[in-house]
Amino acid sequence: MAVVTSTRTGAIRQKPFAWSFSRMKNFEVCPKRHYEIDLAKNVKEPEGEQLRWGNFVHKALADRCGPNRVPLPKDLVSAMPFAEAWAMKVLGSTGDVYVEEGLAMSKEFTSVGNFDANVWLRVKCDFMRVVGDVALAVDWKTGKILEDSVQLALTAACIFAKFPQVKAVRSTYVWLKDDCESSETFYRDDMPAMWRSIWHRIEAMETAHKHTNYPPTPSGMCKSWCAVKSCPHNGKSTH
Repeated sequence: MAVVTSTRTGAIRQKPFAWSFSRMKNFEVCPKRHYEIDLAKNVKEPEGEQLRWGNFVHKALADRCGPNRVPLPKDLVSAMPFAEAWAMKVLGSTGDVYVEEGLAMSKEFTSVGNFDANVWLRVKCDFMRVVGDVALAVDWKTGKILEDSVQLALTAACIFAKFPQVKAVRSTYVWLKDDCESSETFYRDDMPAMWRSIWHRIEAMETAHKHTNYPPTPSGMCKSWCAVKSCPHNGKSTH
C-alpha cells in the first residue's frame, strides 16, 4: 500500500516525505486513518456541517481582509458578531497583508514553494501581517477552544524562513465563537529548541513513511466517527 509515483518508463518511485501539523495530528490519532485519507487518498473525509461552516467563515474573512475588503456576509455577522471587530483589529493600519498564504520549507529549514521537489513542511496562514522585522500570524478558529502551541510555532518557523528580516512573530489563534485569542510570541533564537522538542514526532512519521507502516490505532471513536470502512476496527468494515 505504498504511496508511489511512476516514471515515464514505468519505474516505481516513492514520494518524498512531507508533512504538516494536521497530518502529524492525524498520524498520532491513527496511522492507518492518516494513510488512507491524507496519503493514499483512498477515502475522502466526509464534509459535515461543521467543516462547511468553517470553510465559509475562512473564505469570508479572507475576502474581508484581502485587497478588496469585501463586507462580511450577514449570516456570519449574525452568528459571530465579533468577527468584524477581529478582522479590523488584525488588519491594523500598517504593514504588508497576506491572506490564505501557503508557506513551506525544506528539511534544511529554507523557504521553498508548496509544490517544490524538496518541500518538507507545509503550513497555511489564514492571515499574516508583516511590519518591518515583526510579523503577526492569525489562525481563525470556529470551534471550541483547543490550544496547541506547536501549530503556532510551526507557522512562525515558516515565516522566519520566508522573511529573513523578521526577528519576532506573534502567532495567534482567534476563537470567533468565544471572542478571545490565544497568542504566543516566537523569536528566531527560539527555533532550535522548538525543533528539538518535536523532532521525535517528526521521526516517527518519517519512519512510517520509509517502511510504509501505518497500523490502525483502535479507539472508542472508530465505529461512529471514522470514514475508513476497510479497517477491521471500524464496525462498518467491508471485510
